Formats: sequence, C-alpha cells, structure tokens
Amino acid sequence: MSGPLSSLIENYLREAGFWHVATIGRGCKLDPKLISALIERWRPEMHTFHLPCGECTITLEDMQLQLGLSVDGSALTGSVQSADWGAICYDFLGAIPYNIYGGWIEIVWLRDTFSESENDSTEIERIRYVHAYILEMIGGYLMSDLSRNLVHLWWLPKLVDFRAAGEFS
Repeated sequence: MSGPLSSLIENYLREAGFWHVATIGRGCKLDPKLISALIERWRPEMHTFHLPCGECTITLEDMQLQLGLSVDGSALTGSVQSADWGAICYDFLGAIPYNIYGGWIEIVWLRDTFSESENDSTEIERIRYVHAYILEMIGGYLMSDLSRNLVHLWWLPKLVDFRAAGEFS
C-alpha cells in the first residue's frame, strides 16, 4: 500500500478502527539488517526473542499499543462456510476476481483493481475501496498466510458496518 492515504477514506478507516494501522510505517525506512538480526534471535518453539539481556516476547498489550487495534470487545470468530464467494466479492467490492481459491483471493488483484479513490468518486466507490484497503491490510500483514499473497473473503461481511467493525476485538 504505497503512496499517501487519501483524506477521502480517512473517516471510514477511523470508524472501522483501522486508521492507526493504515498510517504505521508511513515515511519510515526499514533497516533490513536490524530485521534480520531480530529474525535470527526469534525462537518459534517458545514464541520469544533471545537477546543478550534475556528473553522477551510480544504481548497482546504490545500489539494494541503498536497497531492501535482494540483488544476489548467481541471477538471476531466463526467458521468459514461454503459460500458463493463471487457474489460476496461483487456485493462488497463491486468486482469479481478471475481466481477465487476456496474463498481466498490474491492481494495483487486487490491492488490492481482498486486504485486510489478520486475526488469525484461516489460514496459507494469509496466504501468499496476501503473494503479492499482493509482486506489488503489484513492479508498483507495483520493475518497473512505464508505466501503473504492471499486474503480470505470471510472478512468482507464483517466490514459492512464500519462502526460495528471498530467494536470487534
């Protein structure tokens, strides 16, 4: 998600509780050596970093503080039912990707299909763009699969009402 965020979608992202997440890292330069050093010290079997000063782990409170996402409220749970994923895509995004893999779509398709909202866009177009934008955040780094290339459409119906989405944990 490159480029500056449009002020046209700021209120939608704030209402859904994703504004802070959307602004993280803007203007920051990543240090690949530092990231590599942290990865080398990560121990997945214990979910901790082993550092010269001792062990440390990432807590739920850390995630709340860093991402600005709510950890209080109703948990977003449920099973993925077989559904007409094409219809769900069309209803919430206004477009259907060529490939839907059991409810999973490619993040690249989202980027290619939903360019930045224009000043003359309708409210429906802005809402669809925000749905795609949040899906990209979820699939890209919040709840990514191993390839970081796919996101499940299960999230879409949960994003219909931005105010309700902002109350989920």
